This record gives sequence, structure tokens and C-alpha cells, in this order.
Amino acid sequence: MRYLFNFLYLALIALASPKLLYRVIAHGKYRRGWLEKLFGLVPRRSGDGPCVWFHAVSVGEVNLLVPLLVEITRRQPGWRCVMSTTTATGFATAQKKYPSLTVFYCPLDFTWAVAAAMRRIRPTCLVLAELELWPNLIAAARRSNARVAVVNGRLSERSFNGYRRMRRLIARTLSRLELLAVQNDEYAERFLMLGAAPGTVCVTGSMKFDGAQTDRQNAATVRLRRLAGIVDGDVVFLAGSTQEGEEQAALSAYDALAGEHPALRLLVVPRHPERFDAVAALLDRSGFDWQRRSRLDEEGARPAARVLLVDTIGELGAWWGTADIAFVGGSLGNRGGQNMIEPAAYGAAVCFGPNTRNFRDIVEQMLSGRAAAVVADAGELTEFVRRCLTDRSFAEALGQRARRLVLSQLGATDRTFELLSPLVDICCSHSACAA
Repeated sequence: MRYLFNFLYLALIALASPKLLYRVIAHGKYRRGWLEKLFGLVPRRSGDGPCVWFHAVSVGEVNLLVPLLVEITRRQPGWRCVMSTTTATGFATAQKKYPSLTVFYCPLDFTWAVAAAMRRIRPTCLVLAELELWPNLIAAARRSNARVAVVNGRLSERSFNGYRRMRRLIARTLSRLELLAVQNDEYAERFLMLGAAPGTVCVTGSMKFDGAQTDRQNAATVRLRRLAGIVDGDVVFLAGSTQEGEEQAALSAYDALAGEHPALRLLVVPRHPERFDAVAALLDRSGFDWQRRSRLDEEGARPAARVLLVDTIGELGAWWGTADIAFVGGSLGNRGGQNMIEPAAYGAAVCFGPNTRNFRDIVEQMLSGRAAAVVADAGELTEFVRRCLTDRSFAEALGQRARRLVLSQLGATDRTFELLSPLVDICCSHSACAA
């Protein structure tokens, strides 16, 4: 069966090669890490102690794991942790957030690549963030006597329907998992319907709540406020994790309102670095005075512009702490939404578009708790920002309810650690750590 997957992956790569080649040439994507991806030539681990290999696809999953890694450092300092990512932005973020960890690109799910990576890392436990059911990777881990766990697991209705069409193959992969720590009862039921063993599925809640910063006076946010020249009295409207079209929507709102609300400032944080220059061109055409975040240090004492393009990665979490009004991107287009917990935790007045399938459970909690608003298009975004500016009690109440909701959901990280710890201990007691 594993060789069948090799054939399928090669066929898919062949079909996608024109698009992949275009992205390499036009945007510089996928250029790094090919020895790791194709041949599993990841850094070789030294020592024989317990080792936990965390796999986080991109920036969101890398950030998600922060509280769990902090808990491991505090309670199990003898564990060696390493991290793999799939995307270049995830890789860069992981290196920045975890300078003491070995970070590498995850091998593609070819039998030879994952086997080589397992020999070099020799993990005690492979921990997959959210949903990364790669059959050959999981099988290789089990052949290496490593336990396999999914943490903060989620399974959207769309993914569930897709997996259900190949249930026999998925059930085989799920049967190799020792732990499925999922966010809610609905996700748990879906995994069970796909063939997961009942004893492996546990509902822990979402670690995304635990990872959210709630203090606007944290050092990173204070530094960024000072760097951007944000002062008391400014009202910051931040559009974060935006995709194409959403920057224009945010700019239109600012254009419509800045004249009558001179305290308003706009911060735009595109989701993908390869779009920074396109958004810069959009801001050039707008006629507004604006700055790039990457140039703030060198611009020194220049008076702060009212519009800022954040063209750096890994800082959005801290920038949300400057926001009074927040629009969470990836939600007006077809991406399925981005993490709205971070601005909610700071008590910002949060809104997002109607397309938030990737965060459906969190969105339902926020909307039922009157902790966020949905805007259908650019016009509704403008009206939401207008209301927040003219009715401060509305904006403050919305933000307070959002912050209370986040605080009420804390604890998933501790529950996850308690489930994960025995897997490493059991594996070590069976001498799986020794090689």
C-alpha cells in the first residue's frame, strides 16, 4: 500500500509541475529544503534521550505549539524537541520563535524520504499539529517504534467528506495513532466515524486559546507601538492575515472615514510575504502617506504615517495588541478564514467575513457570545468601522465579551500535555529511545 502512495504522489507532482514551476520562478516559493523534502536528509540528532518530533505545517501551527513547548520545557526539560514545517514562512517563524530547537523541512510523504528522516531523528514520539494524516510518515514512525499523536486535532466538514470517500485507507492510518487530542465533540465524532479507535480520541479543547496573549502591555506590543509612533488617542484599525481584495476593502473603509475621524490609523498585514510588494503598489496608488514596517527602524525620527504596511513575518500576534478595531482576513475570499482568537484576546472589536469554515467552531462560540461581527463585503466593513468609531460603548462591549470568551476557554494545553506525557514515558520504558 505504501508504494501505491508513492505512485499517487509522483502523479500529483507531475500534474502540478507547471504551476509549481511558475511559483518557483515568479514568487520564489519552494526553493529551499529540497534535500530534506525529497530525500529525508534532515539534521541528524545526537544523543539517546527522549525526543519529540513536532510537525507544524505553516505559521499558524508553529504559533499554536508555543504554549505546549513552554509547558514541556517547564515540566520535562529532559525531552529533546525538534520541529518540522512545510512552508518557507512556517520555517522562518519556527526558527525565530524557537532558536534553541532544531528546525527542518518535513520530508514529502515518499517511503524513502520519511524512512531516512526517521533514521536521522530517531523520535520517541511524532506529534502532528491539527490534521496532518500522511500515511507513509505515520507508518514509518510506527516501524521506528515511535508513538504518533495528533494534537489540537480538527476535521472540518469538507475534509471529513473527502476522507469519507477513502475511508478504508484513512482508517488504516488512523489505527496507527496512539492519541487524537481534538478540539471538540463534533471533531471527535468525525474521527471515530472514519475509523479511529475510541480509546485514542480525547476532547481537550483548542490550544489556540491558550497561546493567545491578553496583555496589551506585553513587551513586544509596547515596542511595536513605539516603533510605529502609535500614541494615546489614536484609534488603530488593523486588517490582519489579509488576502487579495481584502486590503482594498480595508483601505476603502479608511478612505471613507479618515477625514471625519483624524485619530484613525490603518495597519495592513498581508497573509503571504510574496504579496507584500503588490499591496505596497496598492498603497502607492491610494495617495495616502504610508510606511513599510521593515523600514521603520531606519526611518528613525520621521513623523509616523497614518497607514502602515506590516511587511514582516511572525509579528502579527504582537501587532494585534495595538488594535482597537480588528478585521481578520482570509474571510471575504475563499481561504476559509484565519485565527480570530488573537485580536479577541486583546479585547479588540473583532469582525471577519462570512467564509470562515476553518474556524467554524470558534466562530460559532464568538457569534453566540456576541463577541464578534460578520461583514459580508467592503461596504459592511466600512459600516462596522464607522459604528466602532461613533459608538465607543458598542466597540468596548464587543471587545470585552471577546476577551472574556478567550479567558473562559483556557486549559487545553495542560490537558494535552497530560495525555502526551505517558506516550513518551511508555516509549522510553520500552527502550525505544536507545539506538
